[in-house]
Amino acid sequence: MEKRSLRKKMHSKKLFSTILISLSMTFLASPLFAEKITFSANRMSGQAGNTNTTTTLSGNAYIKTETMEIQADEVELSGDNYRYIKASGSISGKNLEAHMDFNCDSLEYDRITKIALLKGNVKLDDKDNDVKAEAQIIEYNQDEEIAVLQVQIRLTQKDNVCSGSYAVYYKKSQLLELSGNAQVKQNEDVFRAQNISLNMETQDITLGGNVKGKVTDTKKPEEKAAESPEVPDGEIPDAAAERPEIPGNPGNEEKPEPPESGKKEESKNGE
Repeated sequence: MEKRSLRKKMHSKKLFSTILISLSMTFLASPLFAEKITFSANRMSGQAGNTNTTTTLSGNAYIKTETMEIQADEVELSGDNYRYIKASGSISGKNLEAHMDFNCDSLEYDRITKIALLKGNVKLDDKDNDVKAEAQIIEYNQDEEIAVLQVQIRLTQKDNVCSGSYAVYYKKSQLLELSGNAQVKQNEDVFRAQNISLNMETQDITLGGNVKGKVTDTKKPEEKAAESPEVPDGEIPDAAAERPEIPGNPGNEEKPEPPESGKKEESKNGE
Protein backbone atom coordinates (compact mmCIF):
# COMPACT_ATOMS: atom_id res chain seq x y z
CA MET A 1 0.00 0.00 0.00
CA GLU A 2 2.80 2.41 0.88
CA LYS A 3 4.56 1.68 -2.44
CA ARG A 4 1.35 2.42 -4.38
CA SER A 5 0.74 5.71 -2.58
CA LEU A 6 4.39 6.66 -3.16
CA ARG A 7 4.06 5.92 -6.86
CA LYS A 8 0.88 8.05 -7.03
CA LYS A 9 2.65 10.94 -5.36
CA MET A 10 5.62 10.62 -7.73
CA HIS A 11 3.25 10.50 -10.71
CA SER A 12 1.38 13.59 -9.48
CA LYS A 13 4.65 15.46 -8.99
CA LYS A 14 5.78 14.48 -12.47
CA LEU A 15 2.47 15.60 -13.99
CA PHE A 16 2.57 18.89 -12.06
CA SER A 17 6.14 19.52 -13.18
CA THR A 18 5.16 18.85 -16.78
CA ILE A 19 2.36 21.44 -16.55
CA LEU A 20 4.69 24.02 -15.03
CA ILE A 21 7.24 23.45 -17.79
CA SER A 22 4.51 23.68 -20.43
CA LEU A 23 3.36 26.99 -18.98
CA SER A 24 6.76 28.56 -19.47
CA MET A 25 7.37 27.16 -22.95
CA THR A 26 7.04 28.87 -26.29
CA PHE A 27 5.47 26.64 -28.91
CA LEU A 28 4.29 26.67 -32.51
CA ALA A 29 0.52 26.42 -32.71
CA SER A 30 0.73 24.65 -36.06
CA PRO A 31 3.16 24.34 -38.97
CA LEU A 32 0.42 25.86 -41.15
CA PHE A 33 0.17 28.97 -38.98
CA ALA A 34 3.91 29.15 -38.34
CA GLU A 35 3.12 31.58 -35.53
CA LYS A 36 4.66 31.39 -32.08
CA ILE A 37 2.43 31.76 -29.02
CA THR A 38 4.07 32.60 -25.72
CA PHE A 39 2.03 32.55 -22.52
CA SER A 40 2.35 32.54 -18.75
CA ALA A 41 0.00 32.59 -15.74
CA ASN A 42 -0.33 31.69 -12.07
CA ARG A 43 -2.59 28.75 -12.87
CA MET A 44 -3.59 26.69 -15.89
CA SER A 45 -6.35 24.20 -16.66
CA GLY A 46 -6.34 22.03 -19.77
CA GLN A 47 -3.44 20.64 -21.74
CA ALA A 48 -0.83 22.98 -23.15
CA GLY A 49 0.33 20.58 -25.83
CA ASN A 50 -3.07 19.54 -27.18
CA THR A 51 -4.32 22.09 -29.70
CA ASN A 52 -7.83 20.60 -29.96
CA THR A 53 -8.87 21.38 -26.39
CA THR A 54 -9.56 24.52 -24.39
CA THR A 55 -6.74 25.86 -22.25
CA THR A 56 -7.46 28.47 -19.58
CA LEU A 57 -4.82 30.68 -17.98
CA SER A 58 -5.76 32.35 -14.71
CA GLY A 59 -4.08 34.97 -12.54
CA ASN A 60 -1.74 37.49 -14.17
CA ALA A 61 -2.37 35.83 -17.50
CA TYR A 62 -0.15 36.91 -20.36
CA ILE A 63 -0.15 35.82 -23.98
CA LYS A 64 1.79 37.01 -27.00
CA THR A 65 1.43 36.13 -30.66
CA GLU A 66 3.31 37.70 -33.55
CA THR A 67 0.65 40.41 -33.86
CA MET A 68 -1.02 40.66 -30.42
CA GLU A 69 0.12 41.07 -26.83
CA ILE A 70 -2.49 40.66 -24.08
CA GLN A 71 -2.45 40.86 -20.29
CA ALA A 72 -5.58 39.99 -18.31
CA ASP A 73 -6.97 38.29 -15.23
CA GLU A 74 -7.93 35.29 -17.36
CA VAL A 75 -7.16 34.14 -20.92
CA GLU A 76 -8.75 31.22 -22.75
CA LEU A 77 -7.28 29.50 -25.83
CA SER A 78 -9.61 27.34 -27.89
CA GLY A 79 -10.40 26.04 -31.36
CA ASP A 80 -8.26 24.23 -33.86
CA ASN A 81 -4.61 25.24 -33.36
CA TYR A 82 -5.65 27.80 -30.74
CA ARG A 83 -7.48 29.88 -33.31
CA TYR A 84 -9.56 31.78 -30.76
CA ILE A 85 -8.30 33.87 -27.86
CA LYS A 86 -10.66 35.18 -25.19
CA ALA A 87 -9.63 37.42 -22.33
CA SER A 88 -11.49 38.96 -19.38
CA GLY A 89 -10.75 41.19 -16.42
CA SER A 90 -8.45 44.25 -16.39
CA ILE A 91 -7.33 43.78 -19.98
CA SER A 92 -4.50 45.76 -21.48
CA GLY A 93 -2.65 44.99 -24.65
CA LYS A 94 -1.05 46.01 -27.91
CA ASN A 95 -1.67 45.30 -31.54
CA LEU A 96 1.95 45.00 -32.62
CA GLU A 97 1.18 45.17 -36.32
CA ALA A 98 -1.20 48.16 -36.23
CA HIS A 99 0.75 50.01 -33.51
CA MET A 100 -2.34 50.34 -31.30
CA ASP A 101 -2.66 50.11 -27.53
CA PHE A 102 -5.96 49.11 -25.93
CA ASN A 103 -7.78 48.59 -22.62
CA CYS A 104 -11.14 46.91 -22.10
CA ASP A 105 -13.20 44.56 -19.90
CA SER A 106 -13.42 41.64 -22.34
CA LEU A 107 -11.79 40.66 -25.61
CA GLU A 108 -12.23 38.09 -28.38
CA TYR A 109 -9.62 37.61 -31.09
CA ASP A 110 -9.64 35.36 -34.15
CA ARG A 111 -6.07 34.62 -35.24
CA ILE A 112 -7.13 33.65 -38.78
CA THR A 113 -9.40 36.59 -39.67
CA LYS A 114 -7.36 38.90 -37.42
CA ILE A 115 -10.53 40.54 -36.13
CA ALA A 116 -10.57 41.66 -32.50
CA LEU A 117 -13.79 42.45 -30.61
CA LEU A 118 -13.31 44.62 -27.53
CA LYS A 119 -16.16 45.27 -25.08
CA GLY A 120 -16.73 47.30 -21.95
CA ASN A 121 -15.05 50.66 -21.30
CA VAL A 122 -12.89 50.29 -24.39
CA LYS A 123 -9.98 52.64 -24.99
CA LEU A 124 -8.01 52.50 -28.21
CA ASP A 125 -4.88 54.53 -28.91
CA ASP A 126 -3.59 54.78 -32.50
CA LYS A 127 0.06 55.65 -31.93
CA ASP A 128 0.79 56.29 -35.60
CA ASN A 129 -1.79 59.07 -35.97
CA ASP A 130 -2.27 60.31 -32.40
CA VAL A 131 -5.94 59.26 -32.46
CA LYS A 132 -7.58 58.21 -29.19
CA ALA A 133 -10.97 56.51 -29.18
CA GLU A 134 -13.37 55.46 -26.43
CA ALA A 135 -16.55 53.38 -26.74
CA GLN A 136 -18.39 50.49 -25.17
CA ILE A 137 -17.78 48.25 -28.20
CA ILE A 138 -14.96 48.42 -30.76
CA GLU A 139 -14.36 45.85 -33.51
CA TYR A 140 -11.02 46.16 -35.26
CA ASN A 141 -10.17 44.46 -38.54
CA GLN A 142 -6.40 44.24 -38.62
CA ASP A 143 -6.08 43.42 -42.33
CA GLU A 144 -8.45 46.19 -43.46
CA GLU A 145 -7.25 48.64 -40.77
CA ILE A 146 -10.84 49.61 -39.98
CA ALA A 147 -12.35 50.12 -36.51
CA VAL A 148 -16.12 50.10 -35.90
CA LEU A 149 -17.16 51.93 -32.74
CA GLN A 150 -20.52 51.66 -30.98
CA VAL A 151 -22.19 53.24 -27.92
CA GLN A 152 -20.87 56.26 -25.99
CA ILE A 153 -18.29 57.16 -28.61
CA ARG A 154 -15.63 59.76 -28.01
CA LEU A 155 -12.73 60.19 -30.41
CA THR A 156 -10.06 62.88 -30.24
CA GLN A 157 -7.48 63.99 -32.81
CA LYS A 158 -5.64 67.33 -32.90
CA ASP A 159 -8.30 69.96 -32.08
CA ASN A 160 -11.20 67.62 -32.93
CA VAL A 161 -13.45 66.07 -30.28
CA CYS A 162 -15.96 63.73 -31.95
CA SER A 163 -18.97 61.91 -30.52
CA GLY A 164 -21.94 59.89 -31.72
CA SER A 165 -23.77 56.57 -31.47
CA TYR A 166 -21.92 54.80 -34.28
CA ALA A 167 -18.62 55.47 -36.03
CA VAL A 168 -16.23 53.94 -38.53
CA TYR A 169 -12.57 54.88 -38.32
CA TYR A 170 -10.41 54.21 -41.40
CA LYS A 171 -6.85 54.18 -40.12
CA LYS A 172 -5.15 53.96 -43.51
CA SER A 173 -7.02 56.87 -45.17
CA GLN A 174 -7.49 58.84 -41.93
CA LEU A 175 -11.24 59.20 -42.45
CA LEU A 176 -13.91 59.19 -39.73
CA GLU A 177 -17.62 58.63 -40.35
CA LEU A 178 -20.04 59.45 -37.52
CA SER A 179 -23.79 58.85 -37.29
CA GLY A 180 -26.56 59.08 -34.72
CA ASN A 181 -26.55 62.51 -33.02
CA ALA A 182 -23.07 63.07 -34.42
CA GLN A 183 -21.06 66.01 -33.18
CA VAL A 184 -17.61 67.43 -33.92
CA LYS A 185 -16.03 70.19 -31.85
CA GLN A 186 -13.08 72.10 -33.25
CA ASN A 187 -11.86 74.45 -30.53
CA GLU A 188 -14.83 76.83 -30.06
CA ASP A 189 -16.68 75.70 -33.19
CA VAL A 190 -19.40 73.04 -32.90
CA PHE A 191 -20.98 71.04 -35.74
CA ARG A 192 -24.01 68.74 -35.30
CA ALA A 193 -25.81 66.49 -37.78
CA GLN A 194 -27.20 63.03 -38.25
CA ASN A 195 -24.16 62.10 -40.35
CA ILE A 196 -20.70 63.67 -40.27
CA SER A 197 -17.64 62.79 -42.33
CA LEU A 198 -14.26 64.16 -41.20
CA ASN A 199 -11.00 63.97 -43.12
CA MET A 200 -8.41 64.01 -40.37
CA GLU A 201 -5.57 64.99 -42.66
CA THR A 202 -7.16 67.97 -44.41
CA GLN A 203 -9.65 68.73 -41.60
CA ASP A 204 -12.44 68.94 -44.21
CA ILE A 205 -15.85 68.23 -42.70
CA THR A 206 -19.11 67.19 -44.42
CA LEU A 207 -22.47 67.30 -42.63
CA GLY A 208 -25.78 65.75 -43.64
CA GLY A 209 -29.24 65.59 -42.07
CA ASN A 210 -30.60 68.10 -39.54
CA VAL A 211 -27.45 70.20 -39.71
CA LYS A 212 -26.71 72.64 -36.89
CA GLY A 213 -23.62 74.52 -35.85
CA LYS A 214 -21.95 77.35 -34.02
CA VAL A 215 -18.87 79.16 -35.31
CA THR A 216 -16.97 81.63 -33.14
CA ASP A 217 -15.03 84.64 -34.47
CA THR A 218 -11.63 84.12 -32.91
CA LYS A 219 -10.03 87.35 -34.20
CA LYS A 220 -8.51 89.53 -31.52
CA PRO A 221 -9.54 93.23 -31.21
CA GLU A 222 -6.13 94.40 -32.42
CA GLU A 223 -6.47 92.19 -35.53
CA LYS A 224 -9.83 93.76 -36.34
CA ALA A 225 -8.42 97.26 -35.81
CA ALA A 226 -5.58 96.51 -38.22
CA GLU A 227 -8.11 95.80 -40.97
CA SER A 228 -9.72 99.31 -40.68
CA PRO A 229 -7.92 102.52 -41.97
CA GLU A 230 -5.70 104.22 -39.44
CA VAL A 231 -6.61 107.80 -38.35
CA PRO A 232 -4.12 109.90 -36.30
CA ASP A 233 -5.23 110.73 -32.78
CA GLY A 234 -7.22 114.00 -32.49
CA GLU A 235 -7.96 114.24 -36.23
CA ILE A 236 -11.31 113.80 -37.90
CA PRO A 237 -11.40 112.52 -41.47
CA ASP A 238 -12.19 115.41 -43.87
CA ALA A 239 -15.29 114.32 -45.67
CA ALA A 240 -15.08 117.30 -48.03
CA ALA A 241 -11.56 116.33 -49.04
CA GLU A 242 -12.78 112.89 -49.96
CA ARG A 243 -15.73 114.32 -51.97
CA PRO A 244 -14.89 114.71 -55.69
CA GLU A 245 -15.03 118.17 -57.15
CA ILE A 246 -17.91 118.93 -59.50
CA PRO A 247 -17.40 121.68 -62.11
CA GLY A 248 -19.53 124.75 -61.46
CA ASN A 249 -20.31 123.70 -57.94
CA PRO A 250 -20.18 126.84 -55.83
CA GLY A 251 -19.68 124.70 -52.81
CA ASN A 252 -16.08 124.20 -53.92
CA GLU A 253 -15.35 127.91 -54.58
CA GLU A 254 -14.63 130.68 -52.11
CA LYS A 255 -17.39 133.33 -51.94
CA PRO A 256 -16.24 137.03 -52.01
CA GLU A 257 -16.98 139.04 -48.91
CA PRO A 258 -19.88 141.56 -49.27
CA PRO A 259 -18.90 145.32 -49.23
CA GLU A 260 -19.27 147.17 -45.96
CA SER A 261 -22.24 149.53 -45.59
CA GLY A 262 -20.02 152.61 -44.91
CA LYS A 263 -18.24 152.31 -48.23
CA LYS A 264 -21.55 152.21 -50.10
CA GLU A 265 -22.62 155.58 -48.58
CA GLU A 266 -19.31 157.24 -49.53
CA SER A 267 -19.65 156.19 -53.16
CA LYS A 268 -23.14 157.68 -53.36
CA ASN A 269 -22.07 161.04 -51.87
CA GLY A 270 -19.14 161.25 -54.21
CA GLU A 271 -21.42 161.03 -57.15
